[in-house]
Amino acid sequence: MEFRLLGPVEASTTEGPVELSGAKVHTVLAALVLARGRVVPDAALSSLLWGCDPPATMSAQIYTYVSRLRRRLGPEVRLERRRPGYALHAGTASVDIVDFEHLTKEGEDALRRRDYERARGRLRAGLDLWRGPALANVTEFLAEAQSPGLEEARATALENRIEADLALGCHQAVVPELTALVRSTPLRERLRAQLMTALYRCDRQADALAVYHAGRRVLAEELGVEPGDTLNAAFESILHGGPALPPEPALPPEPARAAISADARNRTERPAMLPPDSGDFRGRHRELARLGELLAPAGPDASAGPEAPVGRGLWWPRRLLLTGMAGAGKSALAVRAAYTGLRHFPDGQLYADLSRPDGSPKDPGEVLAQLLRALGGTGERRPGGAFPGAPGGAADLDELVRHYRTRSAGMRLLILLDNASSELQLDPLLPSSPGSAVLITSRTHLAVPGAHAVPVEPLPEGDALELLAAVAGPGRIAVEPDAARATVRYCAGLPLALRIAGARLAARPHWSVDRLARRLAVRETRLAELSFGDLSVRESLLRSLRWLSPAGRELLPRLTALGALPFTATTAAQRLGRPEAVMEETLEDLADARLLEAVGTDAEGQPLYRYPELVLLLAASLEPRRTVPPQLGRIPRSSRGFPRHGDTAAPHAPCSSLPHRSAEAKVTQGKGLGAW
Repeated sequence: MEFRLLGPVEASTTEGPVELSGAKVHTVLAALVLARGRVVPDAALSSLLWGCDPPATMSAQIYTYVSRLRRRLGPEVRLERRRPGYALHAGTASVDIVDFEHLTKEGEDALRRRDYERARGRLRAGLDLWRGPALANVTEFLAEAQSPGLEEARATALENRIEADLALGCHQAVVPELTALVRSTPLRERLRAQLMTALYRCDRQADALAVYHAGRRVLAEELGVEPGDTLNAAFESILHGGPALPPEPALPPEPARAAISADARNRTERPAMLPPDSGDFRGRHRELARLGELLAPAGPDASAGPEAPVGRGLWWPRRLLLTGMAGAGKSALAVRAAYTGLRHFPDGQLYADLSRPDGSPKDPGEVLAQLLRALGGTGERRPGGAFPGAPGGAADLDELVRHYRTRSAGMRLLILLDNASSELQLDPLLPSSPGSAVLITSRTHLAVPGAHAVPVEPLPEGDALELLAAVAGPGRIAVEPDAARATVRYCAGLPLALRIAGARLAARPHWSVDRLARRLAVRETRLAELSFGDLSVRESLLRSLRWLSPAGRELLPRLTALGALPFTATTAAQRLGRPEAVMEETLEDLADARLLEAVGTDAEGQPLYRYPELVLLLAASLEPRRTVPPQLGRIPRSSRGFPRHGDTAAPHAPCSSLPHRSAEAKVTQGKGLGAW
């Protein structure tokens, strides 16, 4: 059996090609082969097949595609169901990606030893396995996740093969090839330096210098940066009449970094944008262990075991999604996990908060410009307020994305994207480099291809008491244990509420813990009590209402009539006089926004929903409305204030920002939706 992915996805046996039809069947096959025997979860397959809009029959369709593959591939391949997904075991089957890795590694090792003949032969053999763009007949979702990493490895192998050619004196033969490559990829500095070398050795010194100046101009106009060490070294060497490149191969010393681009390798300043770690962070031991496991690199030869999650291999950037209700401590957990895993990312860390203070989403073009500046751009704005390479519009967003992914290609970066609001906001910000990892925090579960979801729940009592003691002072908590436990209960284990309670105690040393607990015990004023300085549980929860549908906004306060106990869509529909199907959709909408909890099923198998305690207090303080102002209506995820990457239509305007309440309003209960 032979699998080929470096081009259109194909499978063949000794009897000939296996007949497969349709992009989705090819996608399932490619995803299973890329997993290299590990389990591919149903959720990952769904994201690769349908993106963020799977059909209701998702599971049945995946089963159909797998069954079709099982019949067509025959007994040589074992394709089995292993929860939570499927795994493919092909025994001694040949996979062109594996062969490509093996050949290019041998070629790079030979180049490092200056065995140029063997290096050229092995690298040429690896490149000959390519039959066109990788994964040419799969869905856009799989291609977007996998193709950039594969194409980067191909480009690096090509650069190494040309280096061997130059060392063997083939400079005249490679000039036409290099000229075409530099024209198609003008930002790859190593290729440009190699063209300068070849031209210089062909006695075309003026042309070689012209190539340098053209590259310097392109880098300044496109990225706002100066040439790197490789290009400058070639330029200086030509000016001084020596060989354009030193005979020592320009490869990194460690084989693990063979795919890193010359531009990334030569960078001396590494971005370090992570926010400070919280000194009073407590608990989350299980979540930190899981995140640490997922952040640790695991290449195709690593002993990850057959149950290792898909996406941990060489070709799949790691993406981790932390979700939870407002104030659950997602950002603090992500920052702690990032600092814990820093050793795996020697090229630096990037950070961006994707929401403004009022909760509205930032435009991805603005965020990309910020990240590009951290990776070496100037950060200067052009006339009209545009960033370099981004004067405005969807086409310019495409340019920024291209520069960002080119700039970060081959690097091992840790990227923290905080407070994401939609998949479309994230799409342009995800790097293609397989050595990088992305930590994403969001209040809702986003359909990010290949992402591992880590739910962030309220703290259990023990951890919550530790956090309260860390902020307020352990001595005060120790002398009033009963009052401290009561305070923790009133804070519902929510880290934001616990920090506010601890900060109030620390700022008022003349207060007893019991005094604060008694103030929090009054339900009608509890949310007002959970406010200190710029921190407010109520304000944080209110931001979760931004993207609710009009029906969700209307029903959130009305559902408080059902109390704190779990209820079904049937019960809610009967109580409020609404169609059950509409009610269930609205309840799911509220659960997605983390304003309701899904807490299992009843005896008849119907989903049960329940208010988190502090959300119940918020909802009870809101005035029920039959109508919702248009500016507070929900904007679909496909148009939340910024265009989809590649769209040319004008973006929809985001809904109006919820105005900040005055300082006086922070200490009183809201009067309902009208008080916003």
